[in-house]
Amino acid sequence: MRLSSILFYLQAELLLVWFALALFIFWGALWLVHFISLAYAKWRLYRKPKPREGLLPGVSVIKPLVGVDANLATNLETFFTLQYPTYELLFCVHSESDPALMVVQMLMNKYKDVDARIFVGGEQVGLNPKINNMMPAYSAAKHEFVLVSDSNIFMREDALLDMVLSMSDNVALVTQTPYCMDRKGLGSNLEQIYFGTSHARIYMTGNCLGFVCSTGMSSLIRKCALDDVGGMRAFSPYLAEDYFFGVALAKRGWLSVISGLPALQNGSTDVHRFHDRICRWIKLRVAMLPHTIILEPMQDCMMAGLMGSWAANMLFDWNSLVFFLVHVLMWMLFDYMLICTVQNGPLSFGKFEFAVMWLYRELSALPIYIKALWEPRIRWRAGLFKLRWGGLIEEVPEKR
Repeated sequence: MRLSSILFYLQAELLLVWFALALFIFWGALWLVHFISLAYAKWRLYRKPKPREGLLPGVSVIKPLVGVDANLATNLETFFTLQYPTYELLFCVHSESDPALMVVQMLMNKYKDVDARIFVGGEQVGLNPKINNMMPAYSAAKHEFVLVSDSNIFMREDALLDMVLSMSDNVALVTQTPYCMDRKGLGSNLEQIYFGTSHARIYMTGNCLGFVCSTGMSSLIRKCALDDVGGMRAFSPYLAEDYFFGVALAKRGWLSVISGLPALQNGSTDVHRFHDRICRWIKLRVAMLPHTIILEPMQDCMMAGLMGSWAANMLFDWNSLVFFLVHVLMWMLFDYMLICTVQNGPLSFGKFEFAVMWLYRELSALPIYIKALWEPRIRWRAGLFKLRWGGLIEEVPEKR
């Protein structure tokens, strides 16, 4: 064999070693994320905030509504019974034919002492239908803080107080960690496992390290700060307006934090709708942060285990199968500890059921990711949209 061939093989071997080392370091970094998220969740969640001296500021609660699901009346009623001194409820519907309007009117008649108003029709300021729906309520909001809360949120009586007490002088955005109520059904349980493990891991770590990591299903915003960056209408070109709220506020020097109580989603779902929801979120992340095209699948348990086991075999001659199985078992254990921390108590299903559903969710992560890349268009409410780099949206005319 000629010297040039020997040198080529040596260089290839060296490149493989360096590549294996990079993968092993990345695998180790994912475990660091596990430790950070679990420690931060134990420190931050369900921690009683310090009382504030003086009067508590008023809050305008904006509830964008579209249609009715099985739990809408239950979820909305929790906002009429909040233990908070001064707040108003601003309900937004696209049209008078929306059946959600009847549910709101029934609750307003039941709780006549609560300051509540209805806004019908919205205001066309851009392509984002949620922003359009909320604009009249946002313009009419009379308090210094605005809480944007999705229709499927079940609010604890003390949750608004907890969010307001988390809003210190240098903070402009307080979000609740997305989680779920205990519900029956495979789709609901899968959703709860996802938000209590994979999503909570990234959300906790991102907020701990100070990254912009805001999900807008339950967000308390300092209104003057949002007005300073253009108000809600400035974010109508984006579908993920909640993330860009955080980005814009951070550029002005404001901080974003999480409150001590999670956002309890209480909508009805099934496996198909759960997969569609995760698929839609992947499309949004890829458009907003293009580097996640590579990182998104690599951060999941199975792909990380395959990379780590190959790297460990290449670097240390460890048994790949044993390494992979231990990796999966430990990943499941850490996820179980994290979801129990977010739950703040026992789960509504047993450990065996958790293991089966957790395994299904992890095995389905890569196929859902591939599906998201294969069909980049997003159906959101009544419209079909295409995402451009940077998170901007354009409406796609539907074929008839």
